[in-house]
Amino acid sequence: MKHNAYENPLTGRYASKEMSFNWSPQKKHSTWRRLWLALAESEKELGLQIDDEQLNQMRAHLDDIDFDAVAEKEKQLRHDVMSHIHIFGEQCPKAMPIIHLGATSCFVTDNTELIQLRDGMKLIRTKIVQLISALSKFVDEYKDMPALGFTHYQPAQLTTVGKRFSLYMQDFMFDLDRLEFELENMPFRSVKGTTGTQASFLALFNGDGEKVKKLEKMVAEKMNFEDVIDVSGQTYTRKLDFYALSILSGIAQSAYKLAGDVRLLANLREIEEPFGKKQIGSSAMAYKRNPMRSERVCSLARYVMSLPSNAANTHANQWFERTLDDSANRRISLPEAFLATDVILSLLININTGLQVWPNVIARRVAAELPFMATENIMMAAVKAGGDRQELHEAIREHSMDAARKIKEEGGDNDLLDRLKTDPHFTAIADQIDDLVNPVEFVGRAPQQVTEFLNSKINPLLERYNIELKEAAGENIDV
Repeated sequence: MKHNAYENPLTGRYASKEMSFNWSPQKKHSTWRRLWLALAESEKELGLQIDDEQLNQMRAHLDDIDFDAVAEKEKQLRHDVMSHIHIFGEQCPKAMPIIHLGATSCFVTDNTELIQLRDGMKLIRTKIVQLISALSKFVDEYKDMPALGFTHYQPAQLTTVGKRFSLYMQDFMFDLDRLEFELENMPFRSVKGTTGTQASFLALFNGDGEKVKKLEKMVAEKMNFEDVIDVSGQTYTRKLDFYALSILSGIAQSAYKLAGDVRLLANLREIEEPFGKKQIGSSAMAYKRNPMRSERVCSLARYVMSLPSNAANTHANQWFERTLDDSANRRISLPEAFLATDVILSLLININTGLQVWPNVIARRVAAELPFMATENIMMAAVKAGGDRQELHEAIREHSMDAARKIKEEGGDNDLLDRLKTDPHFTAIADQIDDLVNPVEFVGRAPQQVTEFLNSKINPLLERYNIELKEAAGENIDV
């Protein structure tokens, strides 16, 4: 039967079990029950007539949800929250009178979504740290390897393989900083009532506003939140969704940049993503080695990058204290944003722990372009040896044009250095020319920049997250 219905590929094929569970009905509705328990416990602690037997019955049935019974009940009531209240109440009949006491539906729906956003960001954080760790090893290993740099996708000055990948690593470091900021500053909705005035709770506590304030703090603390949103309508401001999806969009941007460049490098045959011994690149062209994982990253990243505008419109279109036109949209956009980002990061971890570098190809491309870049150094050495600067410049210009023409018209190698070695203008330094064109001398401070970046920022970051890295070390990332 499952083959006759659409299945979301993010859950059915790609995403981790941890992220899938975070947005699952089980996580969602067991969290509802934990919120009802936290509310009842706090109300009892503040003096309402709720006894231990009622609370113990609730505690005994936090996870054993009869989803079929809930579905049948919802056919009658046409209300998901009330359906869950009734089925929960049937499991703990003594507690039925006090479940959801003083609350509106958004007490469970909105607070649960904030918990899912928080827990989802923690899962994303772990994977970003894993990715930075993988990149740091690669960057350190290849920090000294000269490579041709590109601007406008045209040959430019040299860089190093490690320096290039340090740019991607820095992007993810910035993403991690932004994510941490959102995690640290995410408030809980807690108990706010139907229009955010807490009127129902004020009535429960006979007008004692201090008890109502204590209640919302107590519930928040029980759900592991330090801050409570100061004011709300019926819902928490949907701007918080926009902030969360903006973080994920930033991660997707960084991912697309990295995966896109790996695709370009694969075309140049310099660096390639892992490729299994039995993997098929094309059904028709058996020789092909397509960068399929990097392409999948880019495909999913485009989707995630599109979602903040959706969240922005949802927030902007909330009328007064709330409308329900946000609900169906957010049931799709919030989980899928996190699931897709989770997949993206798993793919990148897999790619960057198995990148294949082809040093000879990289060196050959450097050798093909470096003679042109080295001409100024060669000219200065010849001047020091007694040559005329203007004559040397003209000789280099003519030889460069001829060498470039040979490359373009005949497809030949760059023979500029051989031309200069046999030119009488450069006889005095002919035996020095090869030394003057050592690629290592043309990468500037790239190796030192990488080392300094690793020591000042990345290594302390990884040390800070050392526990998370250890916990994630045994994870099997399926791609």
